[in-house]
Amino acid sequence: MSTSPDHAASKPSSGNRTLLVSAALAVIVVAAIAFDTTVVRIGSENDVRQQAFSPETFGAEQFPKIKANVEERAVAAADLAAAIAADKKAAAEKYGTATSTGPVIPVTLTGVFVARKSNTNDMKIDGLPPETVVRVQTGPAVNGTDLRDATGTIEFGQFTNQIQYQDAGSAINNEMKKAVFAGLDADALDGKQATVVGVFKLINPKNWLVTPVKVELK
Repeated sequence: MSTSPDHAASKPSSGNRTLLVSAALAVIVVAAIAFDTTVVRIGSENDVRQQAFSPETFGAEQFPKIKANVEERAVAAADLAAAIAADKKAAAEKYGTATSTGPVIPVTLTGVFVARKSNTNDMKIDGLPPETVVRVQTGPAVNGTDLRDATGTIEFGQFTNQIQYQDAGSAINNEMKKAVFAGLDADALDGKQATVVGVFKLINPKNWLVTPVKVELK
């Protein structure tokens, strides 16, 4: 009597071989991915969220450095005015930090606050020509990037784009406001003697808009 071949012992079909090969390849791919994957702990130095630019953190770190630099370099207003009158370019090179829109110069003002206008208070400064107008930014709004540009150590190339660069300037201004304007009543400064240390951009020698790093009332 003839015996039929046992189907259970037959060789795997081509379809089964394809499935086995595919499964093996999948295992190899998964193993390769696992080998090439780095686990990043949340909050670690490799966490990209920790590497993202924070204007607030930047401002808090930079303002004390800027303040110390400005206080160290500040020139008495009368001496600065005389130097500017003698040779504006030479005075700017000697005392200022060059920017694309004009030099930023640190100055010490000693005098009396007078009229308040919007976000500034005028000052009458001892030893300054009467035609020289000095305005001190007293908030609440503070305009410009003079503090950011005052030292020459903060440059556009340190940032990803122009927005970050502008945000850095705003954050430094905000830190200044916390440090300088706290407890300062800008509406009640008229007639008060003070010493102000700050910076201004030298464009018009007879019009100084000073952003302070320190205001001391007497």
